[in-house]
Amino acid sequence: GFLLFTKINCTLAQFGQDQVDAPPARPQFPALAPQNLAITNTGGVVALKLTCPTSPGENTIVRASKPLSQGFEKCTDFRILGTCPAAVQGSADITSLYTTRYGAPAADMKVFVQVSQMVNGWESAPVTFAAVVPAS
Repeated sequence: GFLLFTKINCTLAQFGQDQVDAPPARPQFPALAPQNLAITNTGGVVALKLTCPTSPGENTIVRASKPLSQGFEKCTDFRILGTCPAAVQGSADITSLYTTRYGAPAADMKVFVQVSQMVNGWESAPVTFAAVVPAS
């Protein structure tokens, strides 16, 4: 019980929400809005966007890895970037979240992004996307 209580309150505090005295019941998570990671490189300007056919809401958490070699098939080292920004025309631009943490990824590097939802301090199982930065 103590570890669950601590995990929920740490998650709530990290995202600026009020902590609780007792862990809330496990919620039913809605469908996750982000469906894919798309990376573009136009004239040397790299953009990272999550394809979101629906609104990601305010509680979709975005984590990412530093840029890795294309040879990596999976990644387990993710850092929280923040919450997913609102989708515009079907995609949420996470470029500024990513570059604030890691800088702009170079061409031919692979980026892993992981998203999950947070409801009342509980987090859904994460979904991982990966894409390679194209040459300009």
